[in-house]
Amino acid sequence: MGRYRPPQPKSSPYITADGYAKLDAELKLKWKRRAYVVKILAEAAAEGDRSENAEYIYRKKELREIDYRIRYLQRRLPDLKIVDNLPSNPQQVFFAAWVTLEDDKGEEKTYRIVGPDEFDPKKGWISMDSPVAKALLKKHLEDEVKVETPNGTENFYISHISYNQ
Repeated sequence: MGRYRPPQPKSSPYITADGYAKLDAELKLKWKRRAYVVKILAEAAAEGDRSENAEYIYRKKELREIDYRIRYLQRRLPDLKIVDNLPSNPQQVFFAAWVTLEDDKGEEKTYRIVGPDEFDPKKGWISMDSPVAKALLKKHLEDEVKVETPNGTENFYISHISYNQ
């Protein structure tokens, strides 16, 4: 018997047009990969004893992972809302904004606020569901922002907002 885990809260349904195109392309690639894995799996199954057939065991696991991702993408893609229009006030932080923050030490960091399906910390893309993004949304240029972090409250100053980079 497994431990009960309450369902995760639904993430925001917003995504950029590029992010949606990438997820849609991923779904198409997963279907192609699935067809290939099923073919290899059938060949491995035809070899006989499946309990000691490493190829069969590996391909079953791979097929399970592919099916999981396909199911997720098929449920998620229809619910997503593509946001591709610019806000009426470009001096205010909204979805898809590039925001440059300056901390108390004078160090600058630039983030892009994107949907939870396309965040990438290496690129500086943060999910709109993250604490930093929630604190930034609807703030204006030159506003001071307080963000609760595991290390305590941090103060930031919004030094630049852009919607194309």
